[in-house]
Amino acid sequence: MTPPLRIGFVGGGFITRFHLRSLLQVRDCTVTAVASRTRDSAEEAAALARELGVGSAARAHDSTADLAADPEVDAVWICARNDTRIETGRALLEGARRRPAAAPLRGVAVEKPLARTLGEALEFAALLEELGAPVGYLEDMLFAPHLVRGKEVAWRRGAGVAGRPYLARAAEEHAGPHSKWFWQPEVAGGGVLLDMMCHSLEAARWLLTEPGAPRDSLEPVAVQATTACLKWSQPEYAALLRERYGPEVDWERRPAEDFAHAVVRWRTADGREVVSETTSSWCYVGAGLRHTFDLLGPEYALSVDLADTGARVFFSREVRGEAGEDLVEKQNAEQGLMPISPDEPAHYGYSGENRCFVRAFLEGRAPEPGLGAGLDVMRLLMACYRSAETGAVTDPHDADLVGYHPTFRPRT
Repeated sequence: MTPPLRIGFVGGGFITRFHLRSLLQVRDCTVTAVASRTRDSAEEAAALARELGVGSAARAHDSTADLAADPEVDAVWICARNDTRIETGRALLEGARRRPAAAPLRGVAVEKPLARTLGEALEFAALLEELGAPVGYLEDMLFAPHLVRGKEVAWRRGAGVAGRPYLARAAEEHAGPHSKWFWQPEVAGGGVLLDMMCHSLEAARWLLTEPGAPRDSLEPVAVQATTACLKWSQPEYAALLRERYGPEVDWERRPAEDFAHAVVRWRTADGREVVSETTSSWCYVGAGLRHTFDLLGPEYALSVDLADTGARVFFSREVRGEAGEDLVEKQNAEQGLMPISPDEPAHYGYSGENRCFVRAFLEGRAPEPGLGAGLDVMRLLMACYRSAETGAVTDPHDADLVGYHPTFRPRT
């Protein structure tokens, strides 16, 4: 019997908790360690792993280097803040050098986005490659059951008869993130475009790619994007953010973008043009998230709405309770007609991606999507920011994107 893959998490916040819950549906793995920016955060995540039964021996570490050096850790899931990626890569290398030679790390999985800029992403990728372990890029949307099944049917029955699809749309919108650092452009690297359009760009590309074909069979050739700050820089909402997170978050004077729209033109291997259209925002207020996908071909169309969870409950105004997200992620109300998600980690693809990554690392290979996918997404994100800043169509292969930093100018 194959011993389970022993996983250590770097970061103990929201996304780590999603991964921990997803592991209830993943075989051949166990959580043994957590390191985070604070000891309390690491302890809380380790306690959750023990409580869920996905890591009976999970314990907190004081540093990423100590976690990487621990011989009880086989693979590392990086779920830390965007601004810590390079220091995390260096710490992994430091810890890996302290491991027994007979027990090298067997894999590293990195949450989206890969970093804050393309230059940082390339430096981080070089550190990970120096480790010598297989590396995967965590993009849960590629494993969401509705999308996986929808793509399979659209390509087999639609494209198989009428021809390949030529337009993919993806939109992900909600009322804003939970943690303070997302609202600090210098820490996060941007606003909603960097935080959420990374999902939509990659999901749209994947939908347009023929099943079984390599990712470079679809080449991005032009990017046109728009960003705006529609809600959270308004005085009353900026004041709400300051009250919630403190003076370090000031969207009246230091905003990022809370809305983004991008159109990418792609070239297929046989020279045809296809298009993706993506929208992301922190301005949407509804029962939960707005999370939609479309794939259009000559004589067919696929439509997926991940906000349609298959179960709903109605609460009259007489039913009052504390605010929370016990029904669905990004829940904005506790009354009215509300969606219920029976299993959010599975619904959004976390369970599927972690099954894929665990199996790949146990077999000694890199999972798909790999590190190159994360770099491709970062290049597109920077092209989006450059296009929005200049108002011009941007070539995603422009060498200047490596040194490009999105501009977030304080308001006077």
